[in-house]
Amino acid sequence: MSDFFNSGWSTFIAVATVVSLVACLALLVIASRRKPMANDNTTGHVWDVDLVELNNPLPRWWMVLFVLTVVCGGAYVFLYPGLGSSAGTLNWTSTGQYEAEQKKATNAMAAVYARYVSQPAEVLAKDAGAMGIGERLFVNNCAACHGSDARGSKGFPNLTDNDWLYGGSLETIKETIANGRQGVMPPMAAAVGSAQDVVNVAQYVLSLSGSPHNAIQAAAGREKFIACAACHGVGGKGNQALGAPNLSDKVWLHGWGEEAIVAMVNNGKTNVMPAHASRLTPEQIHVLGAYVWSLSRGASSGP
Repeated sequence: MSDFFNSGWSTFIAVATVVSLVACLALLVIASRRKPMANDNTTGHVWDVDLVELNNPLPRWWMVLFVLTVVCGGAYVFLYPGLGSSAGTLNWTSTGQYEAEQKKATNAMAAVYARYVSQPAEVLAKDAGAMGIGERLFVNNCAACHGSDARGSKGFPNLTDNDWLYGGSLETIKETIANGRQGVMPPMAAAVGSAQDVVNVAQYVLSLSGSPHNAIQAAAGREKFIACAACHGVGGKGNQALGAPNLSDKVWLHGWGEEAIVAMVNNGKTNVMPAHASRLTPEQIHVLGAYVWSLSRGASSGP
């Protein structure tokens, strides 16, 4: 595929474009110089006994329209990037236009966000206007993963409960939105021990949340769980500084049960929350963060 990105292709496209425009003009010139092909101004072609093809000139309006089309095409490739890698005299780019439109929209909304940027989450959560904006920001930027109702799905956290991997304060939520997160659970089978040890640890993890489990296997897995305690804590309460989940509640991000836990211990898992600092302004992140903060507290008064 790298062959398509060398300068030769740019030259080829530029030459092909110019030749096409010139060929169109040449076609017009040739068509305008009609010559009778028979004494009666016909081409000599007859169909269905009496349907005769005449050698009349092209309509003037059609000729004018064709010329205007070619002229407009030439003007376009002169002004805009239509000749290979040539930028055109206007130096227009789709990226530049997008950025200009984004800047215009940001400036237009600056006055709206100005009234919200200094307000804490507790105040914004009771402001219907702020929550309406936050909801729309959420739908446009977050709903694809977390769902339009923010309840998430397997592998995507539920934002309406109080179970937070990194903490649920407004500042922490804003940091997550702006910079993203990368949660890594390394494969731990070698550290835990044998395949049976992994099963025992899975049963012990189930016991931490009061889930149905095999008590004998769970007791055997308790000692082996020490390999996991560095991140999840001795009691499996998790560590928000590391983003290590709390294993003692009944919130299962990647699936519940022995099979799911064994797979996690054996294979590990990497979850990525993309950064949005390049997509959203700090003011938008503040309002969006307040909206997400309100979801788990039932304080939103938005639509």
